Amino acid sequence: MNDLTKHTPVFEEIKDLLIKARQHVATQVNTELLYTYWNVGRIIVRNEQENQERAEYGKQLLKQLSKELTQEFGKGFSRANLYNMRLFYLSYPKIQTVSGKLSWSHYCELLIISDEQKRSFYEKETVNSGWSVRELKRQIATSLYERLLLSEGKANKETVLSLARNGIELSRPSDMIKDPYVFEFLGLPENKPMLESDLEKALTNQIEKFLLELGRGFMFVGTQQRITLNNTHYYVDMVFYNKNLRAYVLIELKATKLMPEAVGQLNMYLNYYAAEVNDEHDNPPIGIILCTDKENMAAEYALGGLSNNIFASRYVSYIPDKEQLIAQVEAVLKEWHEEKET
Repeated sequence: MNDLTKHTPVFEEIKDLLIKARQHVATQVNTELLYTYWNVGRIIVRNEQENQERAEYGKQLLKQLSKELTQEFGKGFSRANLYNMRLFYLSYPKIQTVSGKLSWSHYCELLIISDEQKRSFYEKETVNSGWSVRELKRQIATSLYERLLLSEGKANKETVLSLARNGIELSRPSDMIKDPYVFEFLGLPENKPMLESDLEKALTNQIEKFLLELGRGFMFVGTQQRITLNNTHYYVDMVFYNKNLRAYVLIELKATKLMPEAVGQLNMYLNYYAAEVNDEHDNPPIGIILCTDKENMAAEYALGGLSNNIFASRYVSYIPDKEQLIAQVEAVLKEWHEEKET
């Protein structure tokens, strides 16, 4: 083989240099583009404010600017895009608060969200998790923000503000739990009975999307992980490792409502992992039971008082009704405020 066809150390060094240079240039271009669009928005808003008939003047200004800028510079200056630049400036009046880690396409999706705290959450989490525009759109569509708030049980203002400021903070096992988990990417028919083995197979086939739904820091270990006790074999449905929490996460899939025996079984698996699988750097393992319904008095008692971290969450095969989730969050917050006042 000709030595010139091999990847020599010199080649690898130059390759690494060129890749870093391209990434740097792309970052610089993106930052400059955001800065430019922000300033375009600032100029548009300034001109609107100087005109008394702002609403009508604004419409005509965007229409005329779109025509003239498109003729001069080509694509990228549609009336809709100019409107987004205007909104970009109004939503981020200080350019220092704009993240160069996000693209203009990211911000166009974020600007659709009128609630400032919700928009801030999705912005922070997009940066933290490195979501593509497509992934961001899915998280918004499946109401991640509302699901996280409802997962807290009784959401309160501190929780809302924390999510808005920091995104998801994985400092304790409960931080990663969602309710419900949304498996719309599987394309399963609604309200159709499904075997647990079929659900496991479908999730495994779509493991990258399942990891996205689980959240940040998850790595897939495997399915049907065997545990042997007294010559009897048991199998954990799905096992993951979360590098942020430094803990194994064991998931049991139930195609029915949550039953107490499922809690006991998972508790046994967690004890085994803590004693036999964990190393000295691992935190205690975490268990999640994904079921069709967890509102069960017997199951509630079964989950209480355990030393292990076991959580129960629902899963659905369709995107939840956004308005219904928002209403549920508002109801919980209202109840919390009333309790604080009394």
